[in-house]
Amino acid sequence: MAKAADDSAAFPFDRDGATIYTFLGVSCRLMGAVMSENKTMTVKDWPEDERPRERLLKYGVDGLSDAQLLAIIIRNGRGGRSAVDLGIELLEKFGSLEGIAHAGINEIRGKNGVKGIGPAKIAEIKAAIELGRRHQKPSLSGASFCSSGDVVAYYQPRMKDLKKEMFRCALLDTKNKIIRDEVVSVGSLTASIVHPRDTFKAAIRESAAAVIFIHNHPSGDTKPSQEDILLTRRLVQAGEVLGIQVLDHIIVGDGGHFSFRDNGLLQRAP
Repeated sequence: MAKAADDSAAFPFDRDGATIYTFLGVSCRLMGAVMSENKTMTVKDWPEDERPRERLLKYGVDGLSDAQLLAIIIRNGRGGRSAVDLGIELLEKFGSLEGIAHAGINEIRGKNGVKGIGPAKIAEIKAAIELGRRHQKPSLSGASFCSSGDVVAYYQPRMKDLKKEMFRCALLDTKNKIIRDEVVSVGSLTASIVHPRDTFKAAIRESAAAVIFIHNHPSGDTKPSQEDILLTRRLVQAGEVLGIQVLDHIIVGDGGHFSFRDNGLLQRAP
């Protein structure tokens, strides 16, 4: 019986299959090389001295940029971008760490946000920024207020970035030392509702000798409104009736403040 055809004619490789295996091996190596070239380097692929975490441990925090510090919190990149790339994108989109702190969760992860930053990462970033803020804020424990500057130094970092208007009362003893701090009311974007009865309730309970009122203007403009002036007069008058001295009423905003006492407006209602 005759052979149908030469194997080499029907199958253009060596009879033992060596040629096809060699061909496939070379192809796989070429594909691997191409994929390797196209792969985006992660932070782990960087030289050790260039990795943010290792740089911090070796040289300290001063040598790291904001993007590198953010990368340590973010830890892992997404979609071919490293953690540093995501940190840079956050800073470019929101302008600064302060901008990131002010941005809402939906702004960061929404349709026009930064892809690769989910709720957990946002929470970690915001928590880290807030820890830094709190570290810079003076403690109220054992403090005494001798001037409007002392009051502003404590309250402005805590209130200047609030989205709503908040009215607070610092309760003082006879030596102007802090007994406690009370939030009287939290209002809308433009105003808080304050009644003298509620304002002095804690002061009476704590037997405070004096009080200082503090509230913020979310707009950043610390110029007192006519309502602010009338309220202050009513509070001064109520304090005189109760035997509790109103030492000052201070409005804080982003970058400034207004003291009723320093500006000669701390007077009772006619």
